[in-house]
Amino acid sequence: MLQTQILKDQQGAPMGVFIPMQAWERIKFQYPDIEYMDMDLPQWEKEFIDRRLKMACHPDRLQAIETLFEGL
Repeated sequence: MLQTQILKDQQGAPMGVFIPMQAWERIKFQYPDIEYMDMDLPQWEKEFIDRRLKMACHPDRLQAIETLFEGL
């Protein structure tokens, strides 16, 4: 079980989480790229996500993945 502590400001509002090093090492082992999660996405990836989000605004243009596999 992950033993974390919620860090609070002077007013008692949550402002962060403390994770013990042993737990952090286990998390890094399970998710090797987690240390890079706060890095910015490359511009090409941001543009790709933006295009996909625009498509999601038009559900009539979306098809189930099973449809794709049937056509192959």
